[in-house]
Amino acid sequence: MNTPIDILKTYWNYNQFRAPQEEIINTVINRKDCVVLLPTGGGKSICYQVPALLLEGVCVVISPLIALIKDQVNSLLEKNIKAIALTSQLSQEEIIIAFDNLQFGGFKFLYLSPEKLQSKFIQDKIKQLKVSLIAIDEAHCISEWGHDFRPSYLKLPILKELQPNATIIALTATATERVILDISKNLEIENATLFKKSFQRDNLTYQVIYTENFYGKLLQILQKINESVIIYTNNRKQTKEVNNYINKNNFKSTFYHGGLSFKEKNTAYASWITDQTPIMVATNAFGMGIDKSNVRAVIHLNIPNSLENYIQEAGRAGRDGKESFSIILTNEATIYNTEERFKTTTPSLKFIKKVYSNLNQFYKISLGEQPLELFNFSLQEFCATYKLNILKTYNSIKILERENIILLDENYTKKSVLKFIVSNKHLFNYLENNPSKNNLIKLILRSYGGIFEHFTIIDEHNLSIKLGIKKSEVISILKNLNETGIVNYTYENSNSKLSFLVIREDAYTINRISKNIEKQHHLKYEKLMATISFIRNKTACRNIQLLSYFNEYITENCGKCDVCISKNKNTEITFQILNQILALLSEQSLSSQELSVLLKYNEKQLLNSLKILLEKNKIAITSQNKFKLKL
Repeated sequence: MNTPIDILKTYWNYNQFRAPQEEIINTVINRKDCVVLLPTGGGKSICYQVPALLLEGVCVVISPLIALIKDQVNSLLEKNIKAIALTSQLSQEEIIIAFDNLQFGGFKFLYLSPEKLQSKFIQDKIKQLKVSLIAIDEAHCISEWGHDFRPSYLKLPILKELQPNATIIALTATATERVILDISKNLEIENATLFKKSFQRDNLTYQVIYTENFYGKLLQILQKINESVIIYTNNRKQTKEVNNYINKNNFKSTFYHGGLSFKEKNTAYASWITDQTPIMVATNAFGMGIDKSNVRAVIHLNIPNSLENYIQEAGRAGRDGKESFSIILTNEATIYNTEERFKTTTPSLKFIKKVYSNLNQFYKISLGEQPLELFNFSLQEFCATYKLNILKTYNSIKILERENIILLDENYTKKSVLKFIVSNKHLFNYLENNPSKNNLIKLILRSYGGIFEHFTIIDEHNLSIKLGIKKSEVISILKNLNETGIVNYTYENSNSKLSFLVIREDAYTINRISKNIEKQHHLKYEKLMATISFIRNKTACRNIQLLSYFNEYITENCGKCDVCISKNKNTEITFQILNQILALLSEQSLSSQELSVLLKYNEKQLLNSLKILLEKNKIAITSQNKFKLKL
């Protein structure tokens, strides 16, 4: 294997090798830095993976999301390509072994987050490697004008110091002209070759449908499409509700959100990708690495946070080139609620300070201390302890993460499990002698089926709320039951891990990043309002609107979006009215009121038509204020 075509034929679908990928791959092989802007599904990953397999040495890939890193590494491993992901789950010893494998074991890819790169230990290890290529994925994160700005990306030029001879390729699916300039400038590759593919998708129709009956309209759409679909919702609860609703109406669907376990996510994805359940109902957590060619429609029941997010999600439809649809279901109440939700769930600086202070209290971090260990983290337990709004608190934690104050790894999948290991008779005898445990045991038996037959995942926090006691009391009782041989109980505190990246300085920690936070709040609000403006704009072709946002300017209407269809219908109606008015006036003069009775069109349509005929000098007004045909 010594050509890109050989590599593609061996590991990928050969048909993916198409312009501009061929030119990009050759540019990288010739050791020239480049910035690549390809729409979702445009085949960005092969632009660095193919050259990496041809060049001698390791390819270092920077990616912002642990889930995306794992998805990419698993995909490479399935192809028998050696790849390693550096995550917070690896111990120091495992990291050392990983770098030994990269140096001596023929491994070709090292994936890590920009935060992980800040470690001096990891920087020293990377410096010892023979690195041919550095790939910066989701490169828009380096721009403060990007829709997912991460300050940690601004520190990526350290890679040029560690590996001055490595070629750099920066990749993104969504970037305005300003963001593209920032990518080159901030990565210090200002002479990089720019590859930019148009966002124009001739086979994709954009439609915004106003309706008061979302679910009814959704069923109508699904009946017409009857193929693979992605439905995006506002939240985890709604994914279940929509999934249950369409299942009850005889459609095969599954659901996906960030709160599912790794196994549950894999099961849902496998069921959808194989068309066992061709409809996927999901939050925007579903999307990374999704490459299914026959998705006929992407339907939004929510309003996307930005047009960048929208065009990425919409772009998952019609990758096979066949006619497909991106549909937003909305109404004025939804638009108003979206804007209000943004305002109420966007945390103030005061609230962020409170969350940061509470985190330090929760883990007993002393002033001036920076603990090195990973802490188990339960958002529900934390919010219950300090009586905090869950969504607002989560957004605060993500802001603290974005600003490199803390790191939250939400990809731990261990949860508490329980199984009763005594007979029913033995258990009831035990309850008679231990009445203090009655309420908890009976609640568990009501809440979890099959708990005598197999290990069952349980939620101590929910149990504590239902019983009105502390979570620690529930855990204590379950541990006691485990010790006395009534149950087999394995306790796991959380499916998330949290670490502190800076020393505790309380208010000063937040004060020094306050301008960044306020700037990002303002930018996110502007982006949301741009999306709302797009949805409300019923005069300009949807395709023209979207392309102009990304600095592509065309004048020809698509002719098939909701705006174009509406204009065409109005034009047809107008011609009908004009002809009917002329036919009536050819026989006699008539007032507008008389015409309205005879034609039964609404007043606005009729008056507009009369105005057109007057301007075109086809009719005139008599002294009796009636309209007559002008000869």
